[in-house]
Amino acid sequence: MKPLTEHEIRASFVNSTKGEAKRMHVPKDLGERPWDDLDFLGWTDPAAPDRSYLVAELDDRLAGIALRRAAQSGRVRKTMCSWCLTTHSGDGVSLMSARKAGKSGQLGNTVGVYVCADLACSLYLRGRKDAGFGGRMHESISLEAKIERTIANVAAFFARVSSS
Repeated sequence: MKPLTEHEIRASFVNSTKGEAKRMHVPKDLGERPWDDLDFLGWTDPAAPDRSYLVAELDDRLAGIALRRAAQSGRVRKTMCSWCLTTHSGDGVSLMSARKAGKSGQLGNTVGVYVCADLACSLYLRGRKDAGFGGRMHESISLEAKIERTIANVAAFFARVSSS
């Protein structure tokens, strides 16, 4: 992923108003992010841990979505991320919901997905972040194929957010 500016990030959101995008907390460490290892930029709002944000380049344009993290059930179990297929114990995977874009979102419609709670899928895929014992299952496909699959899964979720 190419490095992004705060302005590019704020302007990319499809399911937030301009005021919401202006008020969101954008990471202060954009210059320190491992951009070459990222397929998308994801972060949790430090002031509101139940809010997360995701920005990806899809079809040669930047798109961002605001996410809400569901409350955890309290049970400890292994859960798999729907995007990168990394397995985590405990609260490493969360149900994230996104308000749909446009009129549908204004009516309160949302879509949800179980994903890595820290949105670090790109780093888990590349072995730059450890998900613990059994976190990454052995697959016979190449890293490039895993990355393509993850990007396709993220793009499919963006399509669900953007659809009427």
